[in-house]
Amino acid sequence: MSIEIVVPEMGESVIEATVRAWLKKEGDFVEAGEALVELETDKVNLEVGAKASGVLAKIQVGEGQDVKVGDVLGSINEDAKQPASKPDTQTAPPVASVSTPQEKPQVAQPQTPQVTPVASRVAREQNVDVSKVRGTGPDGRVTKSDVENFVQKQSSAGSEAAKQPAKPSPAASVDSASRREERERMSRRRRTIAQRLLEASQSTAMLTTFNEINMSAVMDLRRRRNEAFQARYGIKLGFTSFFTKASISALKAFPRINAELQGDDIVLKNYYDIGIAVGAEEGLVVPVLRDADRLSFAEIEKQVKAFSTKANDGSLSVEDLRGGTFTITNGGVFGSMLSTPILNLPQVGILGLHKIEERPVAENGQVVIRPMMYVALSYDHRIVDGREAVQFLVQVKELIEDPAWMLVEG
Repeated sequence: MSIEIVVPEMGESVIEATVRAWLKKEGDFVEAGEALVELETDKVNLEVGAKASGVLAKIQVGEGQDVKVGDVLGSINEDAKQPASKPDTQTAPPVASVSTPQEKPQVAQPQTPQVTPVASRVAREQNVDVSKVRGTGPDGRVTKSDVENFVQKQSSAGSEAAKQPAKPSPAASVDSASRREERERMSRRRRTIAQRLLEASQSTAMLTTFNEINMSAVMDLRRRRNEAFQARYGIKLGFTSFFTKASISALKAFPRINAELQGDDIVLKNYYDIGIAVGAEEGLVVPVLRDADRLSFAEIEKQVKAFSTKANDGSLSVEDLRGGTFTITNGGVFGSMLSTPILNLPQVGILGLHKIEERPVAENGQVVIRPMMYVALSYDHRIVDGREAVQFLVQVKELIEDPAWMLVEG
């Protein structure tokens, strides 16, 4: 009996995927539940397992091809049985049972290093043996940059070996290595990011308003309380929790920024699922803090740290990335001074944070040096007025500059 291997449901709004890698080849015997093929979606990678034991009879969709939910990837012949191992012969000559005087010692085989999904794909494309790559990620995990550095070193070594001692002719005076080109196929996630960013800029009336925040109060509070906070909760007190709490307070005051446009209807969300943009090897991902208004500062910091770890090792789930009513992105961790964040559709608001820089500011008629941060709110002008957007940022600014108000606001 032939059993089809079908692309499963992959979560909300995920209908397409790319065949990233077949983990078995045609003719291999597989056990029920054993992983057969890995699919790459715009959000996460997932494995499709065998529904029954048998032989992988046919692979219908090759690596790199796009598929949709319900498409047939291949088939398993359930009637085929696992090949039995050959029994020891009972008629072997006596000499066969005599042990050799000196047997070769068993040599321990090197363990295959843990490899991130992106690094594995790059290694296949560059024909690199990942067992030779030294991992610098968490727990020695091999990352994309590790593979790229390995390829670059190999290429440099090859170039040195190929150099000729003779003086090059004038026609060969141009360094061809400096004009080398590479062609790289866009990953499923990168294609989706490109498509959605273009869609956001073309299908919304996006506008951005800016403000600046004096970070002195929050930085002083962190200096005074961070050690005790970390001892109690096992996590550092960061800026993300402050801005998450301040944003939720402002969203409650200006609910249209926490809404969604569906046709001619404005859907106001009375819950606060805050997306936190995280930079990963393959591109930006936005895991979501569910009911963030009910989370404590420590719970927010712990979840954000967990999201960052999972993003780097490729273990984010579809549930981690589903939905979201408002997004916070922090380009300041990469050194950005000012930028215009692009909406994360179908959301109508996104808050951009930037690098904290000491700048001269006027206070009570005096010029003083203060740690300042530019913040930006991009919003869909179709349902959010400029007045609302400006007042939203002003409220965030007031709460960050005087964080005690967050206790009063609840």
